[in-house]
Amino acid sequence: MPELPDLSVYLDCVERKALGASMRGLRIGNPFVLRSVSPPPAELAGRRLLGTARIGKRLVLRFDGGVCAVIHLMILGRLHWKKAGAPLPKGSGLAAFDFDDGTLLLTESGSKRHAALHLVAGDDALAAFERGGLEPLDASAQAFMARLRASRHTLKRALTDPAEFAGIGNAYSDEILHRARLSPFKRAGELDPGEARRLYEATQTVLREWIERLRAEAGDDWPAKVTAFRPEMAVHGRYRLPCPVCAAPVQRIVYAANEANYCARCQTGGRLLADRALSRLLHDNWPKTLEELEK
Repeated sequence: MPELPDLSVYLDCVERKALGASMRGLRIGNPFVLRSVSPPPAELAGRRLLGTARIGKRLVLRFDGGVCAVIHLMILGRLHWKKAGAPLPKGSGLAAFDFDDGTLLLTESGSKRHAALHLVAGDDALAAFERGGLEPLDASAQAFMARLRASRHTLKRALTDPAEFAGIGNAYSDEILHRARLSPFKRAGELDPGEARRLYEATQTVLREWIERLRAEAGDDWPAKVTAFRPEMAVHGRYRLPCPVCAAPVQRIVYAANEANYCARCQTGGRLLADRALSRLLHDNWPKTLEELEK
């Protein structure tokens, strides 16, 4: 699922291509994508794009007259900028925002359709999408650490919970926790002041670094590849590959539909965190440390 850095770059690109431009119209390729129609799609015709915003992992296109298009890409949704009037791709094409100088396409790969488009009018309707999560790059250290102290979740869960922090998902939470040298399953409310400060600084640094990296990669064009798996990442998607800091093999825990990737040497003092499925299978043969794993 595209997260804060990817979404920020998407919005940069939309503004560069279409800010101030008038809509010719909105084409819907799959009616399932449209979750609200107040106003209806036809009312976007002739409206100018005044700006963009992000609400958690949702993208907002602001048009004159108080009308907004709210896009949730979910896992496989993507945005593309094409020539004006470009056709919707068969099967994957969900919606097309037609401007005079180009078309913004919303697509979703795979067989299931989870991406969503809401058309709303007015600030009250837009506020309904707020989940209450703290914007990590806007938060002061004090506000960030206060949110952690109030959490009953593990660090991994707290960072990815949209009611606690906005825009962070599976990939960047792994990267942040690795940079902070903290276990993904340490309780957020149990951090000492030094650990909480370290996590705040890691969150700021990792997200800003990746925004700048993705901006540089896109240049004046459009993001060619939006993915949660990048070779430059330290631990996410790098199971069994060497940690770039200490060269220990990256570890992985799979739970429900998610996973946590971490370096045992950097983050847990060499201790391997128990994967429920494997630890139940292996019982006493489950290795507890990197040294036991290497044997």
